[in-house]
Amino acid sequence: MALPNLYGDTPVAIAPARSLATFPVNTFLENLAIAPNGDIFVTSHEAGEIYRLDAQQTLSLYASIDGKVSGIAITGEDRFLINGWTAEGVPFVATLSQGKVDSLQLIPDGAFLNGITPIAPHRYLMADSYRGAIWLFDLDTQTADIWLEHPLLARSDATDPFPAVNGLKRFGDVLYASNTQQKLLLRIPLGEGLIAQEPEVFVLGTNIDDFAFDTEGNLYGATHVYNSVVRIDPHGHTTIIAQAEQGVTGCTAVAFYGTDLYVVNNGGMFLPPPGGVEPAQVVRLAVGATGAPL
Repeated sequence: MALPNLYGDTPVAIAPARSLATFPVNTFLENLAIAPNGDIFVTSHEAGEIYRLDAQQTLSLYASIDGKVSGIAITGEDRFLINGWTAEGVPFVATLSQGKVDSLQLIPDGAFLNGITPIAPHRYLMADSYRGAIWLFDLDTQTADIWLEHPLLARSDATDPFPAVNGLKRFGDVLYASNTQQKLLLRIPLGEGLIAQEPEVFVLGTNIDDFAFDTEGNLYGATHVYNSVVRIDPHGHTTIIAQAEQGVTGCTAVAFYGTDLYVVNNGGMFLPPPGGVEPAQVVRLAVGATGAPL
């Protein structure tokens, strides 16, 4: 597969990198969430598993489901919200507590539930990468409703397997969303009552999966098939801060803890590098910036 040359002229400023954990080849690490104590929780998409990597870099299986798991968010001490598909292929949203499923809600009108981000206490937004929509999930009522459906969130070609709306993060009074298939970063202003306003394009021609913000409004994004992590400043200017040599081949998601950015990847499963698919990793990048609170 020939990719458009999106980053050929992009400045490069590599951040110090360290691999913290390695998984077997063909492990699709999809997302991560970091607890206040620094424990990292990582979803293994195809296997339907969630792993914990603690401060001593001890890796253990935290939870597993019969199906596939995509997004993850921390909702309390040892409590999580996840989404994915059941073994029968039906999209679901589930809550976890102490490694066990507390509740599971089927979302039969969903297609490909993906990135999760908090929008308000007990309320979370979830990307639906194939429906081209964002769902709002209420923890209190355990219900999911469409928050926004829009052409800018959708695939321009429904036969293209690349996900459309993918990563979601709120910064100030704006929700940012990546559309990987259309190679867009979007801004969605939040109106009164956190109602979605009309989406607008922030950056054209960038292949962002998941992303995170620092306190200054710089966006750090995983480019997945471009095997790099980029920093995009508030004016839309891009700098590459990690590449395959730093262990981010097939990077899918990033998250801050302190002044470090943590990256998970799949070793290039979607588009293998010339040497073949590599082991999946959790990598720490010393970016020297502080992550924005969610």
